[in-house]
Amino acid sequence: MPLSKLALIDYGIGNLRSVAKALSHVGADIDVIEEPVVLDHYTGVVLPGVGHFGACVSALRDSGFDDLIFQCIDGGIPLLGVCVGLQMLFEGSEESPDTGGLGILPGRVLRFNEGERVPQMQWNTISIVDAFVESPLLSGITNSKWMYFVHSYYAPVGDYTSAIATYGVDYSASIEREALFATQFHPEKSSKEGLKILDNFVSIATIER
Repeated sequence: MPLSKLALIDYGIGNLRSVAKALSHVGADIDVIEEPVVLDHYTGVVLPGVGHFGACVSALRDSGFDDLIFQCIDGGIPLLGVCVGLQMLFEGSEESPDTGGLGILPGRVLRFNEGERVPQMQWNTISIVDAFVESPLLSGITNSKWMYFVHSYYAPVGDYTSAIATYGVDYSASIEREALFATQFHPEKSSKEGLKILDNFVSIATIER
């Protein structure tokens, strides 16, 4: 029978309540975990994040959750990062030059151009990259769908960019690499399309028993 159990990481910084509520709305069975656990009990992990890159990375490391993230990557356990949860996957950010990111993905997160109002706090459309038209996370999502963004920094478009948004410059609205997924936008605040993405992640993290 199908089985899924998600761990929602609580490292003291994050939009936990809204993410938990949205995941529950799509039928996910979730545990909010406040310390690293044995992942044998979980089929997927969600890494939220809001605020300052350096503060988020430091809190993640101080709580020991950075090792859990690497366990997900090494073990092929589906992982979904949200907002700063996406940015922390990279090597670093201009927001906190002296704080290294997790380095799971190459490159650095950049600040929007001075001519753009920051943070970008608005709905914006996304365009799915051709190589990811069959992305399991974006299944049922078409180009020009509106998602809700709140951020001043962005991950440049790269090999793992699955969808692009534009705010003065093209940037990664979502990324995907094997069982690693992340969105710069907030799916939990992005109406029915965002809920569809969360539902897709639940399906990705569902196993047959």
